[in-house]
Amino acid sequence: MGEENKVTLYGMWASPFVRRVEIALKIKGIPYEYVEEDLRNKSQLLLQYNPVHKKVPVLVHNGKPIAESLVILEYIEETWKNGPKILPEDPYERAKVRFWASFIQQQLFDSIVSAAKSSGEAHEKAMKELFEKLTVFEEGMKDFFPSGTPHFEDENIGFLDIILCSLFGYRKAQEEANGLKILDPERHPLVYSWVTALNEVPVVKETLPPHDKMVALIQFLRRNAPH
Repeated sequence: MGEENKVTLYGMWASPFVRRVEIALKIKGIPYEYVEEDLRNKSQLLLQYNPVHKKVPVLVHNGKPIAESLVILEYIEETWKNGPKILPEDPYERAKVRFWASFIQQQLFDSIVSAAKSSGEAHEKAMKELFEKLTVFEEGMKDFFPSGTPHFEDENIGFLDIILCSLFGYRKAQEEANGLKILDPERHPLVYSWVTALNEVPVVKETLPPHDKMVALIQFLRRNAPH
């Protein structure tokens, strides 16, 4: 691989946003170098490559940095035309995927973080909001899966799948660490079966952080979260 095509991913092992990028690179079969960042002591390169947000992930391709996970996923799709597609060709279908990707990012993710950090009445309120948003998402996804149950191989994982499994991939660690049971097969059967099917896909499995290490990190963050 020539230097002009070099791909480097700056990340942190527990970041769901970094995991999205890793899954996309693996699906497309793109060789890359991974650089682990210590977010309490960020490298000069990371600060140079992402001066606005100073966060991971950052993908560096041909010496040029791209930041923000959703932007990176689009860049990967537009740059590497060979290999499986992660976004639909049809502009309307693509727009629908982007709409729901934004919903997951802005609505579901924030609600899960609020529920994980809160306790008592605030926690109950946060969980109620989260379940309401999950119900909206469940209804919206019925258009995508008319048969009701998703099935996957590495080749047919798309944009929404990547974002969903980065969000819910750690749910077992969350359940163990703080008793936060988010997905229920009775309440949200489609999303539950979707996430369960995704977690069996080899490329998804191999990017999942070690369970015990993840539990320990969630417990640490919860203990140190501002109350």
